[in-house]
Amino acid sequence: MIKSMTGYGKGEGASAELSVSVEIKSVNHRYCDITVKAPRSLMALENETKKRVGERLRRGKIDVFVNLEFTGLAAAKPVMNRPLVAAYVELFEEMRNSFPVDGGIPLSLLVQQRDVISLEEGALSESLLRQALEAAIGKAVDALEAMRVAEGSATCADIEERLRLIEEMLGKIEARAPRVAEEWRGKLSERLEKLGGDVAFDPQRVAQEVAIFADRCDISEEITRFKSHLEQFRGLLQAEEPVGRQMDFLTQEFNREVNTMGSKSNDSELTRTVVGIKAELEKIREQVQNIE
Repeated sequence: MIKSMTGYGKGEGASAELSVSVEIKSVNHRYCDITVKAPRSLMALENETKKRVGERLRRGKIDVFVNLEFTGLAAAKPVMNRPLVAAYVELFEEMRNSFPVDGGIPLSLLVQQRDVISLEEGALSESLLRQALEAAIGKAVDALEAMRVAEGSATCADIEERLRLIEEMLGKIEARAPRVAEEWRGKLSERLEKLGGDVAFDPQRVAQEVAIFADRCDISEEITRFKSHLEQFRGLLQAEEPVGRQMDFLTQEFNREVNTMGSKSNDSELTRTVVGIKAELEKIREQVQNIE
């Protein structure tokens, strides 16, 4: 099953104490590069989060965003910093006694001071946190995988159609190639006949030149290897495991063979067909860059 490397998924996991939401985004990348962005309270689970995601997503630039909310007893509570409040009261009293100012110390003045009131998280169950996180990751990856599979299916259909066109053009090359040497021999014979008796030539030497030309423009081996690559590529389209790198390698081999055909063809019709194959291969190469 061909999968794209581009996708997005979101999942949530919750318990009586907390709620965890996970968003995962992935784009093309040569390897598997996972980055986790999570609250400080989840830093201890960052490597575990990477491991869980990496078990399902084998390739791509993957960003994981984790958000944590507390509910019930685990919800954050405002807490007074008593020593700091006492220090402010003492300071304000000293200021009132030292300078000609009247009045007491209003509560509104105290609560405005930095760090007098802070939020403190309640008791948190690590096992419940881990369960909620794993559930959220699983749902997010499922959603992302569904998007990857859908895009991969469309990509596979497009590649299969281009392979069909390439195979059709390869058939034209295979049918045309054997006639190139024969046509060249005919043209050479015509030129020699036009020279008439003014120039003497050795028929054996002419036959030798024709044989050399035929060997030089023979592309039967390249056609055979190209067909083998086509068969391997179609096999990869049915594979269950990630095959993007293998497809990328085969695409390079396709280009190697077709370039050799173009350089050896010595025929304008073959050259045009080779250009057509290269155009389709370039489109396949672009598609392969996004396959896991």
